[in-house]
Amino acid sequence: MDIDVLRRGTPGTGNRIHLNNAGAGLLSRRTLEAVVSHLELEAAIGGYEAAGQERDRIDATYGHLARLVGGRAEEVALFDNSTRAWNAAFFAMAFKPGDRILTGRAEYGSNVLAYLQMAQRTGVEIVVVPNDEYGQLDTVALANLIDARTKLVGVTHVPTSGGLVNPVAEIGRIARAAGVPFLLDATQSVGQFPVDVGELGCDMLTATGRKFLRGPRGTGFLWVRSGALACLEPHVVEVAAATWDGNRGFSWHDGARRFGTWEMSYANVLGLSAAAQQAWDLGMDEIGRRAFALGARLRDGLEAVPGVTTRDLGRQRCAIVTCGVDGMAADEVALALAGRGINVSVTDPVQTQFDTEDRNVHPLVRLSPHYYNTEEEIDRAVEAVAELASAR
Repeated sequence: MDIDVLRRGTPGTGNRIHLNNAGAGLLSRRTLEAVVSHLELEAAIGGYEAAGQERDRIDATYGHLARLVGGRAEEVALFDNSTRAWNAAFFAMAFKPGDRILTGRAEYGSNVLAYLQMAQRTGVEIVVVPNDEYGQLDTVALANLIDARTKLVGVTHVPTSGGLVNPVAEIGRIARAAGVPFLLDATQSVGQFPVDVGELGCDMLTATGRKFLRGPRGTGFLWVRSGALACLEPHVVEVAAATWDGNRGFSWHDGARRFGTWEMSYANVLGLSAAAQQAWDLGMDEIGRRAFALGARLRDGLEAVPGVTTRDLGRQRCAIVTCGVDGMAADEVALALAGRGINVSVTDPVQTQFDTEDRNVHPLVRLSPHYYNTEEEIDRAVEAVAELASAR
């Protein structure tokens, strides 16, 4: 990777030290131009006409996203965010009283709320699998908890609240052996490091465009293994998802497109396509190695600062780093860093309910570098946090 070239192609790097890629990555000029050029085309010739003219490029988006996760184009549906994609998969499943959903302590807050809603509606039981000694999902416990009543294993690959990378390949192996569908929330992993649905063994995967993939806000996608479609009934039907039979019935479209919608922002879709192509061109192995290395440099640097405590769990840790500064509230730290031109964010207890129940450490300062950050930026951020800690 030529970092200087990548940074010249990323306008935001000239203004800030952006360590909030777990929130939203900085758009590249390549992605920005894809979005803006389509909006200009819509303004010049009309929205329908622009979509017709760019139909081949729009349709190619499915293949670009599928390639990025090791799937096929027909297994991908587009959404305006990852949560909607996740809900489309989850609420397509049928549950009844006594059924069990197995999940982990790192599960994302919106997913947890959906589980709670399903429990209220149907009487399904939510089982939170404990963590192992590293703070990641305990796969031995998972295997022991799966029984005939288990209808879903739902796991977040990387939590919104820390650097943990759950042992998803082993989770997938256990779920496959038991014949239980596996829904993977890959919102923080796709674009940060290699993700391959074949290796991970999931049946459904959801991701967003705006984070480490560096796509526009308002984009996301769902991947569904073709063999899993038989146990899924989309909760919403519309003309993009099904075909009217001419009488009083309809048939679902083939593949994952049955989960999609007719109307979408094609400018955003083309931006997402450009971001996926750029990630592929750079190479996810290279992206992952650099992101992990920058995360480790940041974490090691913060751990060496008196009065700063890092809180990341897991045997394997990624480029999301969470910490607390003694005597300062997390939002106070984030505001002070923003004043120094450093973008970070703060974890929210309601977005990680099961982790909050277990550790009660949130809110924390969340710093999340990506491959276009420099080592100098990482060191400057550590120095800034050290200055805040020493002033208390």
